[in-house]
Amino acid sequence: MILADTSIWIDHFRQGDTELRTIIEEDRLLCHPAVIGELALGSLRDRGSIISFLAAQRGAVVATHDEVMTVIDRHSIFSMGIGYTDVHLLASVLLDPRAALWTRDKRLQAAAERAGARMHISANLPN
Repeated sequence: MILADTSIWIDHFRQGDTELRTIIEEDRLLCHPAVIGELALGSLRDRGSIISFLAAQRGAVVATHDEVMTVIDRHSIFSMGIGYTDVHLLASVLLDPRAALWTRDKRLQAAAERAGARMHISANLPN
């Protein structure tokens, strides 16, 4: 199961991403409410359909605030230039052994590696 971060979706909406399309078709997608919320705040063509589609996908584990704070402290990922939403995604992957995080954000990737989170390695170079 693949949890795609906001940047993956933005790239997909701008230019299409065949790998993301394949993950969706193979029913391997996880969606996090924070990603849906971030996308809802952006400028999307056909916004209603996109948000409805994302909301209908299999949901990622959603960590509590305490769990997120534990991840921050346990893995010393403060001062790495990532945000609270990023840590929520990271915590989701750490709490779900079947989940892998997909990001192109180098700072989030570094934090995920430090925390020992499972990562989705893209088969394709960024579009």
